[in-house]
Amino acid sequence: MQSNSFLDRVKIYVKAGKGGDGCLSFRREKFIEFGGPNGGNGGKGGDVILKAEPNLTTLQELAYNPHIEAKDGAKGGTYNKYGVGADDKIVPVPLGTAIKKDGVVIADLTTAGQEIIIARGGRGGRGNQSFKTHQNTAPRIAEIGQPGEEITLVLELRVLADVGLVGFPNAGKSTFLTAITAARPKVADYPFTTLNPNLGICTHKGKSFVTADIPGIIEGASEGKGLGHQFLKHIERTRVLLHIVDPAGFDGIDAVKSIKIIEDELKTFSKELAKKPRIIAVNKADTAGAEDVFKKIKKKYAARPVFLISAAARGGLGKTLDEIVKTLAANPVKAAKPAAAGPAVHAIAPVFTISPLDDGRIQISGKKIEEFIAMTNFAQPEAVERLGKIFKKIGLEKALLKHGATDGTTIVACGKEFEWNGGLGAEVSAEAERIGGRTVRESKAQRLAKRKARREKKKGLQL
Repeated sequence: MQSNSFLDRVKIYVKAGKGGDGCLSFRREKFIEFGGPNGGNGGKGGDVILKAEPNLTTLQELAYNPHIEAKDGAKGGTYNKYGVGADDKIVPVPLGTAIKKDGVVIADLTTAGQEIIIARGGRGGRGNQSFKTHQNTAPRIAEIGQPGEEITLVLELRVLADVGLVGFPNAGKSTFLTAITAARPKVADYPFTTLNPNLGICTHKGKSFVTADIPGIIEGASEGKGLGHQFLKHIERTRVLLHIVDPAGFDGIDAVKSIKIIEDELKTFSKELAKKPRIIAVNKADTAGAEDVFKKIKKKYAARPVFLISAAARGGLGKTLDEIVKTLAANPVKAAKPAAAGPAVHAIAPVFTISPLDDGRIQISGKKIEEFIAMTNFAQPEAVERLGKIFKKIGLEKALLKHGATDGTTIVACGKEFEWNGGLGAEVSAEAERIGGRTVRESKAQRLAKRKARREKKKGLQL
């Protein structure tokens, strides 16, 4: 029984592994004179890799499991121990799988074992040992691991074959495939018997080639009519098209006219298909009127090789296969041409983008900015202070002033809200990060006021 589980298009949701968090620790041992920070770095998150597997023929497995996630890296440890990097997630896909992002093909897996990284794992966060300097010998900073990339992709399978069998339904394509290969597709005396593409390997006079039986194409297939329109893309990769014709025609269309209709459909779907070499085989030679139809087609298409065959009785197949082998030899697989050398063009994305919001808040976006924020541990005041210095260094504070930032303005970035008080990161708003019921970072004015209060209290005690 023929399976209807052939799937040639699926959407997948990919998430690479997060990097492991860095460790914040200090060496404290009895009788050891020198201690200091010894927090190790976190391990790298796992990548997600698609790998072409020749033994697969469908995307069914991915249709059942479209959410793909790699493992996270391990956390760093004390004594400068690095966290273990996570293993990559390797996902097998069939040969001929095209990978699309936003409708654009970004990769095409056509070689066995070919791999592509579609989502990269995040790097591990640095432990406090990595932040040790002459000015700061005991840093209390440890980064959070970088988040892994997330992406949504569409995978399309396009069958890889040397010869594509095309024609109207019930022309005998499946019978022809059965006659020349070991493939056993479903064969019946009604149209649209073939619901999925079938592949078979034919060996003739020491030469082997892969043949694909494409479900029957009807008039209007390129516009979505019938079943064959779903599989027209599969014959784009073939080198030779064998057009099998039923001498009785199909659905009131005579055999001679049917050839023109199929060729128009192929041309409408893709101009490249119209350029492929074609061989015509008039099938069912043992039926009445087949000889007359063969002569008419041979006369009308004198520039093409035309044969009279009987796939069911195995008649006339030898000469047809000779012509296929000859045509394949004259149309070898084209090697991909290397890109022409030219000046390298590097697109540089802005480090940050500032967008005023309708409610008076100001939003900051940018891959690098979001990475800084995502890897900052807001439970560590030194880490928050370091983040503010980074933003000042890259010119973000100056840019915010130009966009009208004043004391009390709420800054939105990476899902967090900051209150502007003389500098970005001066104070996290009440709606955002709070730890132990207090604001993560105080403003500069607040810190100076506290210091003044402590000095005055100290003087009072001395008196």
